[in-house]
Amino acid sequence: MSTQSDDPRGSGWLLFAATMLGLTGSLNALIGLAAIGQSRVFAGDAAFVIGNLRAWGWILLLVGVAQVAAAFGIGGRAPWGRWSGIGLAGLNILGHVVFAQAYPFWSLIAISLDVLVIYALTVYGGPEFERA
Repeated sequence: MSTQSDDPRGSGWLLFAATMLGLTGSLNALIGLAAIGQSRVFAGDAAFVIGNLRAWGWILLLVGVAQVAAAFGIGGRAPWGRWSGIGLAGLNILGHVVFAQAYPFWSLIAISLDVLVIYALTVYGGPEFERA
């Protein structure tokens, strides 16, 4: 990611957003692969409202790959990277709200980081982001 910008604080925030989206995407993709492979990491008797463990694994894998792509888009200062990053961070918040009952502390941390990613992309990802 280029650090040349009119606002050095904005560059740091954008680097933070790209890094967090990349890490979150990598983790989601790994969790998705584990779910697709019916790993023993997950409870065997879990009940799902929609689909099954494999279906959710594929969803997590696809979302994770999209998050990593958005992180690279943000690093390259592409407008699609900014908008997809905002959308994917919001989608990740919704996912962690659903799982907050099972993983309350992890969900709270992930939601907080996603809010900061959205903040970084909305405040510092404006027109100067697209011109760089």
